[in-house]
Amino acid sequence: MRSITYAQAISEALVQAMRRDRRVFIMGQGVDTPSGVFGTTIAARRLFPQRVIGTPIAENAMTGAALGAAICGLRPVLTHQRVDFMLMAMDKMVNHAAKWSFMTAGKSRPALVVRAIIGHAVGGGWGQASQHAQSLEALFAHIPGLRVVMPFTPRDAKGMLMTALASEGTTVFLEHRLLHDTTGNVPEAPFETPIGKAAVRRKGRDITIVATSAMNAAVRTAVHICARNGIDAEWIDIRSVKPWDRTTVVSSVQKTHRLLTVDTGHSAFGIGAEILAAISEHLGGKLKKARRIGLPDLPIPAGPAIERQYYLGIGDIIYAAAAMCGVRRLMHEAPHGQDNCPQVEYRSAF
Repeated sequence: MRSITYAQAISEALVQAMRRDRRVFIMGQGVDTPSGVFGTTIAARRLFPQRVIGTPIAENAMTGAALGAAICGLRPVLTHQRVDFMLMAMDKMVNHAAKWSFMTAGKSRPALVVRAIIGHAVGGGWGQASQHAQSLEALFAHIPGLRVVMPFTPRDAKGMLMTALASEGTTVFLEHRLLHDTTGNVPEAPFETPIGKAAVRRKGRDITIVATSAMNAAVRTAVHICARNGIDAEWIDIRSVKPWDRTTVVSSVQKTHRLLTVDTGHSAFGIGAEILAAISEHLGGKLKKARRIGLPDLPIPAGPAIERQYYLGIGDIIYAAAAMCGVRRLMHEAPHGQDNCPQVEYRSAF
């Protein structure tokens, strides 16, 4: 099977969906520029110039226009170059797109996909600071009526985007910027990956580690280091955070009795906290130990030096797993922060 980048997988999904369905079109800031939103809309613009539409800096108004087009039967893909810009469109997202089918008793089910890119610096750092580097999936997952997906591999990026483009309702499709250059095996033919189904990337018996988006790259390295030191970790890529695959996580934790969540967003009130709470309610005393890893409850700083202290990395995952499994020697060998989490870890997904 051929290997392509995450950005190429998204580009291919958009092109194939536009060929399959003439109602699909792309709109957003930068989608019609030479850079094409990190290269993801260049091919679509070349092949379907009338269906790739650049928009002004008016996020709320453009979200309303996209929703109106969807209500009229079209299938828009609204694209934001940073998820932070979606905050300007919260009224249309929360009060309209999420609730339209409920308000019409299911008579109108507009199909809208909203792509947004998380720009923060897990594994590296380029000083994006707190207004351009947030991971806001928990805000959207909190709203009934919105689906939220965060694919990690190029294969999932294509398959889950094609599923979203063929679905009714509103899907928030979150891409981490550090994943766009990762490579992996992706079928050339169109295919769909179910939304709401997690992927078990590694089987294990000692601890369950559940991760979102780009943090899976750090977990991938951490579980191999843990394995060499006597900790057999089961690694689950959650892929979809709303809905999320409770069945797979419950099955794993019933075996390991330990649950560690690793989140791209803030620990407080985040996706990891929701997963821990739900599993604790379901399993009760069978869950012996639980911990969450995520960003601190502080705005994201600017500058590589301080970013390396702010963001968590491989060492923090190893330390948490070792503490939960009682391997004290490994705890002392796992440094905090990203000194042992170079950006090279993100260059190859699967």
